[in-house]
Amino acid sequence: MMTNEEYKSRTARSYKLLLIFAMISMTMMFAGLTSALVVSKSRPDWMKNFQLPSSFYFSLVVIILCSVTMHLAKKAIQKGNRKATTYLLGTTLALGLTFVYFQFQGFSQLFQNHLYPVGGAGSITISFLYVLVYVHLAHLSGGIISLLIIIYNHFKQKYNSSQFLGIELGAMYWHFLDFLWIYLFLFLYFFK
Repeated sequence: MMTNEEYKSRTARSYKLLLIFAMISMTMMFAGLTSALVVSKSRPDWMKNFQLPSSFYFSLVVIILCSVTMHLAKKAIQKGNRKATTYLLGTTLALGLTFVYFQFQGFSQLFQNHLYPVGGAGSITISFLYVLVYVHLAHLSGGIISLLIIIYNHFKQKYNSSQFLGIELGAMYWHFLDFLWIYLFLFLYFFK
């Protein structure tokens, strides 16, 4: 017969493994997309002097801060500090939404510079940028939804210093999103 602690430990390990497998599959998808970008660079219509929108630089800082605040929220709940956890989860949500804002500001900057993904004035370079950023935003929306669920569960007092699996999984996913955007940003910045 399994004890309650053994059951919780097995459940936590199972959830972490599922999340790790999901993150590995997402990483492979982005590896495929960036590989396609590498292959497409040899096209004659590839933009050689493309500059990333300045808003993407701001979004880089914001998503790193998201990862930091989510990590601090996990540490705060482990110490039993509910007030700090509430503040840090709310801050992570605000920063996540700020990241989305800066992403769309980046698209607006592209449009202002007449860089479109499709149509007569469209560019394959910009099309790739849109695909990468939109797919990352889709994964980020999953992070925001999971964060809203974590905040709801936190207010229902489902987390404490000994039960914080949801926050821990959320922190793992936000760290992954952080890593993913840093990778994409550096890839797009250096691979022109």
